[in-house]
Amino acid sequence: MIRWLKFNLVGGIGIGVQLAVLAALKGGLHLNYLLATTLAVEAAVIHNFFWHERFTWKDREKITSPFARFAKFNLSNGLLSILGNLLLMRVFAGLFHLNYLAANLIAITLCSLANFMVSDRFVFQTMASKLNHRSRIARLSL
Repeated sequence: MIRWLKFNLVGGIGIGVQLAVLAALKGGLHLNYLLATTLAVEAAVIHNFFWHERFTWKDREKITSPFARFAKFNLSNGLLSILGNLLLMRVFAGLFHLNYLAANLIAITLCSLANFMVSDRFVFQTMASKLNHRSRIARLSL
C-alpha cells in the first residue's frame, strides 16, 4: 500500500509535468494535440522513472543496470502510456470534443493502474520474483 501511495505521489507530479508540457506544446507552440501528447507523455515518463528509481522502488535490490531499468521502463510504461494516451485522447478530445487537458487527465488516470503493475513486476523486479517467474514458466513447459 505504501508503494502504491508513493507511485501515485510521483505520478501526480508527473501529471503536472505532462500537462505543463502539453499546454506549452499545444497551447503555446500550436502543435497538433496528438504530437503534443506524445512528447508530453515522454517528458512525464522520464520524470517518473527518475523519481520511481530514487523514491518509489529505492528499497528494491538492483538486479539490472540503471540503463536497463530505464529502457524497460520506457519500453513498457512509456509505450503503454503513449499508446494509451493517444488512443484515449483520440476518443475523448477527437471524437467527443472534450478539452484536451481534461481528456488528458482522463487518459492518465486510466493508464495508471497498468503502469504500476508493469513497474512493480517487470521494471523494478526483485531477484526472488524473477526466479519465481522462471519456475512458473518451467512448470508450464513440462
